[in-house]
Amino acid sequence: PRLLVLLLLAWEGAWGAVRDEARETAAVRALAVRLLGPGPAAAFELSVERTLAAGPGADVFELSAEGVCAAPSGVAVAARAAQTTCGTFCGCHLSLPRPLPPVPGQLRITETLPTLRYRYYQNVCTHSYSFVWWDWPRWEREIDWMALNGINLALAWSGQEAIWQRVYLALGLTQAEIDEHFTGPAFLAWGRMGNLHGWGGPLPRTWHLKQLSLQHQILDRMRALGMTPVLPAFAGHVPKAIGRVFPQVNITQLGSWGHFNCSYSCSFLLAPEDPLFPLIGGIFLRELIREFGTNHIYGADTFNEMQPPSSDPAYLAAATEAVFKAMVAVDSDAVWLLQGWLFQHQPEFWGPAQVGAVLGAVPQGRLLVLDLFAESQPVYTRTASFRGQPFIWCMLHNFGGNHGLFGALEAVNRGPTAARLFPNSTMVGTGITPEGIGQNEVVYALMAELGWRKDPVPDLLAWVSRFAERRYGVAQPDAEAAWRLLLRSVYNCSGEACRGHNHSPLVRRPSLQMNTAVWYNRSDVFEAWRLLLKASPKLTTSPTFRYDLLDVTRQALQELVSLYYEEVRAAYLHQELAGLLRAGGVLAYQLLPALDEVLASDHHFLLGSWLAQARAAAASETEARLYEQNSRYQLTLWGPEGNILDYANKQLAGLVAHYYAPRWQLFIESLADSLARAAPFQQHQFDKDVFLLEQAFVLSSRRYRSQPQGDTVDLARKVFLRF
Repeated sequence: PRLLVLLLLAWEGAWGAVRDEARETAAVRALAVRLLGPGPAAAFELSVERTLAAGPGADVFELSAEGVCAAPSGVAVAARAAQTTCGTFCGCHLSLPRPLPPVPGQLRITETLPTLRYRYYQNVCTHSYSFVWWDWPRWEREIDWMALNGINLALAWSGQEAIWQRVYLALGLTQAEIDEHFTGPAFLAWGRMGNLHGWGGPLPRTWHLKQLSLQHQILDRMRALGMTPVLPAFAGHVPKAIGRVFPQVNITQLGSWGHFNCSYSCSFLLAPEDPLFPLIGGIFLRELIREFGTNHIYGADTFNEMQPPSSDPAYLAAATEAVFKAMVAVDSDAVWLLQGWLFQHQPEFWGPAQVGAVLGAVPQGRLLVLDLFAESQPVYTRTASFRGQPFIWCMLHNFGGNHGLFGALEAVNRGPTAARLFPNSTMVGTGITPEGIGQNEVVYALMAELGWRKDPVPDLLAWVSRFAERRYGVAQPDAEAAWRLLLRSVYNCSGEACRGHNHSPLVRRPSLQMNTAVWYNRSDVFEAWRLLLKASPKLTTSPTFRYDLLDVTRQALQELVSLYYEEVRAAYLHQELAGLLRAGGVLAYQLLPALDEVLASDHHFLLGSWLAQARAAAASETEARLYEQNSRYQLTLWGPEGNILDYANKQLAGLVAHYYAPRWQLFIESLADSLARAAPFQQHQFDKDVFLLEQAFVLSSRRYRSQPQGDTVDLARKVFLRF
């Protein structure tokens, strides 16, 4: 009987592997049809073959002259087929030439580095800054992008509030108490990390139902392609009302976060020794797994941007151990994915003893740390590779989903190899962790490629020229020259400037103390703009070229705003009213309207599109108003009093015309009035006055176009000639 059981188990395992292969093969073939169409997709025979796995973290990819592409996972097939077939042999991204060029014999590409086990994607904040209003078709496109870029590990955090609601109701909380706890949709990321409660809420019942359905679709597709989704776990934060239901509970109220007061901040943290800790953590994880299944990796962040109530290593170890024990009590194979941002964000608190307490409280290999901002401020170098715990070298790049050409490509290119070669390195992968997406695609293309490389790209100038050729589907010398200029300027950030955040005066509340310094020569941006316009007759049919031309035009106008602002400030300080009015008039009444008009020619840069997505997620007009107001707040004031003002700034048509431009007009008028009256400019009074304009925009119900108007190339050329 024992032999029979062993044979049955072996047969079941083998049959399960065959099933998985067939499922992933079907999923990657369907992806090819979605992207290329049935005809071009038929030129390839995509196949998942587990036997091609060469060991832990190693992928073998085979491509034959007949178009047979095989690898051990759906992700590996999709990514390597796209990068090798489209990039290497066809010189394009996804627009394949017909007929396909011949493949020179049989190829066999083997990735053997164990450090490449994971290619991770997402930041907890991405779900709020970029994903919040997405429906399934938009999520499907994103998962396709993930597969094509080799992502095999990613957060899947949608729908968790529905599970938490079940848990809280089972524990005895009322619906009103739960409504007071959850944030609105655009601020859920910070509710999930314990930073906020209540702000922008409550969450409607229909939100939970839609997110549950969406999460099932996301998980099904991720798993079908061979990705490992990371589910959420209990980090220790509880609603205030827990104290009513359990009067003896031991909870600590933490300090405020992000310039909010305790009305919306000051999280309630359950003591690690309290018996409710494993109870709540266990109930949540059991219910989550019952609903969604599991791949055994869970994310939780207890002290994200919040100082713990004690720096005692014993307390920090106990708090960490409590989170992990609640996981393994339900799933004995649990691995904890921790964002390492807390160590970077408050280095003065997280000394060696404190860091060691957290990292040592989880068994070796069961804590997977994201070195979240490693391209700029790596933590592995000052923690001895996270004290032996495995870590993923991550590129954060963007804060708040800002527009603005930006990148540290040299640092990104060198970083993963340096981390792999670090003494006693425990690096197990690379990661892409922006707070917001939808900008600077070249940065993400490089990072995705590095996930498959042992060494840095040897020549970034050649690489970026090749990137331009693939991006536009044709070699064009002027366009490639423009990209080389961008590489040496906006994409060559180093040092303290590399925070990935747009501090341009254009998107900041005006004052006389604004910093206009940049790390590059603005002339390179203006020359790249000229070269792209010169290239436009040959590339005007390329959607990616038109997008890039608009983005560089936007950046050039942003630079001009800084230059005219400097003239405004100098004129004010020298009490030259005529000069102030001249420069201020160009900035507020010419540059910004011209920028808004150019932005309106592309659907990626429309405020109306962003707001329409929010309203489309609603099931009633009441919900639509709530969601739209969430969107407007996030882009501007962020909190009710401008608590994190302009952090998530965007340059969108409509937002420039009706939010940024009125602020600048008021600023110029206030400065002129100050000079005319021979009275000092009062920044405090201006801040009060301009807040009324900002608040009016947030509370407005004005509708904006969700369809582009005007021709990008024509508008960009006119703006170039004008300025």
